[in-house]
Amino acid sequence: MFEEMDHSGDGGIHGQLLQNNGFQGTSLGMTAYAPVGNVTISQDKSKSVSNSITSSLKVAVPNGVTDYVGFANTGYKGVPALAATYKSSFWMMGRYSGTINLQLIGSQSGIVYADHNMTVKSTDSKFTEFKTSFNATHSPDGENEWHLTFDGSKVGGSSLNFGYIQLFPPTFNGRENGLRDDIASFLDEVNPAFLRFPGGNNIEGLQVDSRWMWNTTIGPVVDRPGRESDWFYPNTDALGLDEYLWWCEDMNMAPLLGIWAGKSYGDIISGPDLEPFVEDIMNEMEYLFGDSSTHYGKMRIENGRKDPWKVEYVEIGNEDDLTGGCESYPDRFNQIYKAIHDKYPDVKFVASNGDFSCLPSPLPKNVIIDLHLYRKPDDFVKLFNQFDNQPRDQPVMIGEYGARNTSSAEGIYWPYMQGSCSEAVYMMGMERNSDIVKMAAYAPLLEHFDFVSWSPTLYGFNSTPNSITPSTSYFVQKMFASNKGDTIVPVHTTADFGPVYWVASKTDSSYYLKLANYAKDPQTVQVRIPGTKTGRLEMLSSPQYHGNTPFNVQVQTVTTSVFNPSGNYSINMDPWAVAVLAVS
Repeated sequence: MFEEMDHSGDGGIHGQLLQNNGFQGTSLGMTAYAPVGNVTISQDKSKSVSNSITSSLKVAVPNGVTDYVGFANTGYKGVPALAATYKSSFWMMGRYSGTINLQLIGSQSGIVYADHNMTVKSTDSKFTEFKTSFNATHSPDGENEWHLTFDGSKVGGSSLNFGYIQLFPPTFNGRENGLRDDIASFLDEVNPAFLRFPGGNNIEGLQVDSRWMWNTTIGPVVDRPGRESDWFYPNTDALGLDEYLWWCEDMNMAPLLGIWAGKSYGDIISGPDLEPFVEDIMNEMEYLFGDSSTHYGKMRIENGRKDPWKVEYVEIGNEDDLTGGCESYPDRFNQIYKAIHDKYPDVKFVASNGDFSCLPSPLPKNVIIDLHLYRKPDDFVKLFNQFDNQPRDQPVMIGEYGARNTSSAEGIYWPYMQGSCSEAVYMMGMERNSDIVKMAAYAPLLEHFDFVSWSPTLYGFNSTPNSITPSTSYFVQKMFASNKGDTIVPVHTTADFGPVYWVASKTDSSYYLKLANYAKDPQTVQVRIPGTKTGRLEMLSSPQYHGNTPFNVQVQTVTTSVFNPSGNYSINMDPWAVAVLAVS
């Protein structure tokens, strides 16, 4: 489950490294900019780069300057400098013909990690875009900045304007405007099955006009205005609808697209007043599925996607059982459901909550209900059998869940072994009932350590190279997602559930036994799986309150080989351990 928060997108998994690059939103001002040399820099609202990017950076040069001067952008609390090829671009207005110098340089050390010259010719009549690439060397930390300088002697007594600056390291699968390769590859290793996007709270908007609007997140990035988000900073929307869908395709994930359903934090729109927004949803569906004969299908093709997008799941709204949405949600759901279902009958729908008093009655057949659970560890373990006796005709999704240590104040209070073990127990309960539990997503996904408004998350990072830090929950997710059978099988046992919990599945030739020891004492489990003899045992264990913290990975999965010609295996489980036995 992904939404733009904690700079998980801008400054995070989206590859663009420069902050406030288009002066979007209303809260950043001159954040991340600094003068280089004898110049004055300011936000210039009189010179728009485009109809959407309505400000540019004015660099005023006094008379008598002879040096190269310009400006710096310090990124998201630093700019990662890697031994890699970077792509950079910027828009420029003003009379100038000559050399532009781009550098990646240590903010305190002054060490230059990249130094690149390019020749430009700019006029004062319009903005022109310039693009280039250059090689950089590795920096030991993230305290670096991007510099753009020019020959001040050619501009003395005048000024130049720069707009929508961009800097990309290598991207996942080499996509233009793509994901940052290191952060995205780390997620790909989990083997995720689906992606729920673009929120979460961030789809709703603090006001109706600041909701996530699909049509402002497509096309050239310079034509995307961005928006004030629900998480205390502007979104650039450079990570937009198409980028989410390329992300899903590149990681072989099923997209689960959330659509705005009339509820913002400032107002709720329903009935006839919702109809224009339903029409907008149908335009979005046409953009996803339409061919070249349709207006929005043609627009998608022009934006680089010839074939219709493969979007099987659509979620109507977000948490409509909360913040005043319950009473009107049944009617809003039906209004949107009917419009989409009548034209696109193959779409599968998710309702945004599991409170039947906040859902249509009857709920249309096969609609998945979405449960969100943030709990203390013991409470998750108590929910192990939550789905054992539920009606088998009501599909369920756990769209957000995670064990939280709410004893800390705001800031980083990361997953620890007991909490991750409790999540494993709960996940086993889901897997045992996977005839009705269709999908589950730990949330939130990731955070930039220097911009935290919510913890814990699955993994985190900052601008320092090699800063990616997996939580203990990351390893649990990876173990479970990478060891899935296609059929749940019965387990004959001499023990009851607790403190050890388990679930078993198989494919044609392999068996997967998941185990969790939710206890302070070690446990030995004797397992017999007839017809098998070789495989591996993956185990994650640590003392109860231990976990990984930013830049400090002390707990991770240990894998050992197993062999027994008669299919008998002895598994010694430490306290608070999670294990997977995979044999064939």
